Amino acid sequence: MSKSIHFFGQSVFGQLISLIDRLQVKQAVKKSASDFSCKGFYTWDHLVSMLICTVGNCNSLREVAAACLGLKGKTEHLGLQKLPKRSTLSDANKRRTPKVFELIYHGLLEKYRSFISDSRLKEIFGKDVYIIDSTTISLFKAILKCVGRKPKSGKEKGGIKVHTMLNADEQVPQLIWFTDARTHDILFWDKINFKKDAFYVFDKGYVDYLRYEKLCRDGIHFVTRLKDNATFETLTELEIPATVDTGVMKDEWIDLPIRKNGQIVRRLTLRRIAYWDDLQKRLIIFLTNEKEIDAGQIAALYKQRWQIETLFKQLKQNFPLKYFLGDNENAIIIQIWCTLIVNLLLTVIRERVKRKWSFSNIVSFARLHLFNHIHLIKFLED
Repeated sequence: MSKSIHFFGQSVFGQLISLIDRLQVKQAVKKSASDFSCKGFYTWDHLVSMLICTVGNCNSLREVAAACLGLKGKTEHLGLQKLPKRSTLSDANKRRTPKVFELIYHGLLEKYRSFISDSRLKEIFGKDVYIIDSTTISLFKAILKCVGRKPKSGKEKGGIKVHTMLNADEQVPQLIWFTDARTHDILFWDKINFKKDAFYVFDKGYVDYLRYEKLCRDGIHFVTRLKDNATFETLTELEIPATVDTGVMKDEWIDLPIRKNGQIVRRLTLRRIAYWDDLQKRLIIFLTNEKEIDAGQIAALYKQRWQIETLFKQLKQNFPLKYFLGDNENAIIIQIWCTLIVNLLLTVIRERVKRKWSFSNIVSFARLHLFNHIHLIKFLED
């Protein structure tokens, strides 16, 4: 039998973690003091164990410990000091600060940003496009406060809300904030450093006319949707040129009332665009403070928001976010950060492959051949 032309001296998993800069991890450890009184199970060991959990789709501590047995005899090559037992990993997930995993993720994003970035959108719209949204991950225990009414059984499910800002050119989250599920989306705005040379796109969950007014005052451009029950007064109806997207039904400037204690204190002038989406057979009303670009481009700008929905779907379908390795908030947040790290690493792999594979197929391949010695890039290219 002939030898595989794709045989490689490093396992698929080894190739994945080779994308992580060890010096960067050491800096994150020092900044967060995550190895303080760690009793031999260091941050790097913890990170590798959780990455095995994520790529291998492990649903319990027992599965992770068993999967790590595949690294016996290879720990020196991977820089591991200790393979985890169930109790060791459980204690680390409970006690180690999630901040170190956050710093590792952002360090990796900074390192590979230019590689995974696609500047076509910036060329089209003239500015960076940032998409803001959130997703809720349901938990089987009421670890974090849930939303909605109490069920008849009396047992409430918990939920963690992942507030996210995504640069539409980069495919991966740029800013993330975790809260319990009933936290209002608009509070995420306090975490964002808004820039003038960018567009911010978000849905109706972020309606706050006072905040819209501040964005207008600061010269920051945004595109959102108008609520169905919003009251407004038309000021000027704009002419729709023949060259504009035929889906544009109306383009006008309107006055929206800003209320305080039920009383109208002042009015906010914004641009309202009515657009007929022929694909979904529905009328969509956009709201923006952008004056320069035409109504068709505003509609195209809002359509970029679906990228973040695709990202949420990608994370939930490909990684173990239904089962967590701990019943505490710390363990859950660590697991989500490690999922985001794996998502970023596999996105880098996907960009390196000349022949485009679907993301889910790359995840499946990595999972099936995690400890096999196959040259990942060459195999995927062939």
